[in-house]
Amino acid sequence: MRSFVPDFDLVSATALEHATDLLSDGWRPIAGGTDLMVLFNAGKLPYRKLVSLRRIEELLDITVRPDEVSIGAAVTYTRIRQHAVLQREFPALCLAASWTGSIANQNRGTLAGNIVNASPAADSAPVLLAYDAEVELVSARAARRIPYREFHLGYKEMQLRHDELLHSIHLSRANEKWRHYARKVGTRRAQAISKISFIGLVQMSGDTIDNVRLAAGSVAPVPLRCYRTEESLRGERISSTVIHRAAATISSEVQPITDIRSTIEYRRTVMANLLADFLKSLR
Repeated sequence: MRSFVPDFDLVSATALEHATDLLSDGWRPIAGGTDLMVLFNAGKLPYRKLVSLRRIEELLDITVRPDEVSIGAAVTYTRIRQHAVLQREFPALCLAASWTGSIANQNRGTLAGNIVNASPAADSAPVLLAYDAEVELVSARAARRIPYREFHLGYKEMQLRHDELLHSIHLSRANEKWRHYARKVGTRRAQAISKISFIGLVQMSGDTIDNVRLAAGSVAPVPLRCYRTEESLRGERISSTVIHRAAATISSEVQPITDIRSTIEYRRTVMANLLADFLKSLR
């Protein structure tokens, strides 16, 4: 049964303090609403008082500093895709933004909203893990920054208190030597939830791997950084033996399930194949 609109209250906050005060009183935030409105239309939205963030100026900015880029909670995927610095220094993030729903959804949906929806299949989550992002959380009491890798605690569980707002996402600009690889496997390239998404970043000296970051979505209860596989690759020269060993490691490191979109066996196999394709591209 669909929701009855008069049963809900919506306030459009114009200042961050106004929004955090309302969160302290039990209101819940809404930015693009591309996830919440699905629940609303299905009559499953679990709360009745919403505060919109779309008029809070500081949440609408992409701020470029010498050492980092900060993306406000109300910044849309379209703005991320079109931003020159993000295109140049964080191309995998811009590519993932293009995977997220339709053009209409990208015009409305936000990166922060995708994070707090806390789906292990979120297209943007592996990218943020690979780029070692930090998230800034604010409330009427205080503000804090934590590594994004610590944000997801379990399926739909987050390090986000009931009165906190995800204010912004911070990306270090020390990415000039990284090579980037990004793939989404799904029924279609967009407007489909991924069966698997995979991000690889690497720094090379000749054919030797100096450093590597690997992250994946839809293969565990939370977006997954593949630390064991990373460690197995550091200092190695690209060879068929190394690729085979790393593919076996990552297929054991992921924790997929069988669901309506795919099977455990398929996800393990594709995960190993994507890593092999990434490593072969470095030769």
